Formats: sequence, structure tokens, C-alpha cells
Amino acid sequence: MQMKKILAVLALGIICLTGCDNNKTYDECVVKPETESIKINFDFISLQDSFVNVASKQKLVDLLTRHPEIRDNIFRRREYPDDSVFINEIFNRFNNPHIDTLLSETNRVFGDLSELKSQFHEAFTNLKFYYPDFNPPKVKTLISGLDTDLLVTDSLIVVSLDFYLGAGAKYRPKMYDYLLKQFEKQNIVPSCLLIYGISDRYNKTDLADKTILADMIAYGKSYYFAKHMLPCVPDSILIGYSADEMKGARENQDLIWARLVEDQVFYSTSHQIKQKYLGERPKTIEVGEKCPGRIAQWVGWQMVSSYAKNHSESDLPTVMKVTSADKLFKESKYKPEKR
Repeated sequence: MQMKKILAVLALGIICLTGCDNNKTYDECVVKPETESIKINFDFISLQDSFVNVASKQKLVDLLTRHPEIRDNIFRRREYPDDSVFINEIFNRFNNPHIDTLLSETNRVFGDLSELKSQFHEAFTNLKFYYPDFNPPKVKTLISGLDTDLLVTDSLIVVSLDFYLGAGAKYRPKMYDYLLKQFEKQNIVPSCLLIYGISDRYNKTDLADKTILADMIAYGKSYYFAKHMLPCVPDSILIGYSADEMKGARENQDLIWARLVEDQVFYSTSHQIKQKYLGERPKTIEVGEKCPGRIAQWVGWQMVSSYAKNHSESDLPTVMKVTSADKLFKESKYKPEKR
């Protein structure tokens, strides 16, 4: 589908230049479901002390045997040549004196973990409201020595707390700063819900559709899903933008739209263009020097929200079941006008 150019390239240079208004937030709560009658129970198992204080290699073997998902997915047993090498590596890791610093910082940041457990409880309760057949997974927490951040399945969530100690922590994951801002304790539960939201269990898609639009809508539905599970978590946390970036995106939707149209992004199947507009990057420089990365994911979220607004009779599961990205896009009527 050919789309007509609607704004000059020059105008796009001003994208996302607006500053943050400290007196106003652009992150609003969505309507909270009535969940008073829903009772949720789930296992919340804290293992950080168990691993840090493991006394012998045999006790480590026993511990990992009781938690094979952690052995295979967090510590990635299959990447080691044999069990002996694997156990020696993990045992030495937890007998390194620096691990005590990780444990003390984890205790400082997370305390008794009641806040984290409460947020999981809220998300699972809301999920049960929208999907009555949902059974909450077990949640296990540990310190992995900055090995693997998350494991998320239908039946189990494992969180390496040491990934989420935030700015000021002595040890942080080795990654670029623009990625590190997504590894704060406030990001843990939203990240898990975004993984649920992108999964085919909830997010129905047309696998034959390889267009960027299809990816935009799939991502948009995952953000829409996560927002309903955590109704008052700021949009900026869900998508990993700063307050400046979020405000700039909202206030320059018309200019972002213009660039996507001008570059004929929506119906392209080019991997290179997908990376530019959907991929994890510090900035979407094709739009502007201060425009955040993954901007087409954010636009997809706006499309899904607009579709839901125009189909007020459709509940969350109904919106998530819309498989045709093109149908959702057209019926969203999302087309921000020039300010």
C-alpha cells in the first residue's frame, strides 16, 4: 500500500526536543477491574540465601537438582562440557567474596521482597479476571552472579534479583547505558507481563504476515496487555523510556507518523528497516536525534489503544484475539494530525 508523503523531512529534525514537565505526568491509569472476589495464591520462593550460602559442591548439586529450571535456564548447564566443569564454576562463583556484596545490596534494594510479591499478586489477580482459566506460576528469586536475568513460562517465573539493583549498585550487568535503565526493580514484573503479552497464548497473530506493521501491532498488543495487568504502572516503565522521551513521543506523534509514512515503513518486510524502527537502539536517528529507539513499537501501542477506544464493546481478550494487523490498523483510525 502506497502512502502519500505528508511532511517534509526537514520538519522531522525537531522530533522529541521537548523537555519534561515536572508538574504533569502523561502516564495515566487504565480502568482497574473489579477483582475483590478473586483469590489468588501462588508460591513465592526466595533462594538467594540458599545459593550464596551453599556449603559444598554436593549440596549445590542437590540444590540444583531440586530446581532444574534454574540449573538449565539461568545457569545454562548445556553450555558447559560436563557436569564437573559446570558445578566447579557455579560453586566457585558463590564462594567468591564479591558475592556477599551482591547479597547485601540485594537485601538493601529489595528488603523482605514483600513489594515485589505484592506486584506479582496484583498482576496475577488481574490476569485471572480477564482470563478465568489462568493459573498463576510459581515465582522463584535468586542471585545468579549476573548470569541470566529472567525465565518466564506459563508455570514458572525465575528472577535474578542482582540484575535489578539499579543505579548506584557496585556491580551491574555489562550492557549499554540505554539498556541498563530497563534493569531497575520497578521493571521486573512489567517485563514478565510483557513476555506474557507477546506470547501466542494471549496475543493472536497472523504468522504469515511478515510486515513491519504486523510486528508493530504485536508489540502494541503486548504493551496494551501489560498495562491492563498493571493498570497504574507508568507507560514510561513499560516501554523503557525516560520521562523526557515519553513526553516527546506523545507531543510529536504527528512528526513520528510522518517519518514512518515517508519511509514507507508499515508494509515493508525489510529486516534493515525493521531494525531501524523496531529494534533495540539508543535512538531512532531516522526520526530525530532525540527520538528513542523502538519508536515503531510505541506507535503500535498507540494504534492498539486507539482501536480499543473505537471498539468499546471489545474487552481485553477480544482485542488480543484480533489476528489481522491490517484490520486493526485501519479500524484504529490512528492518524495523528499536525499540531
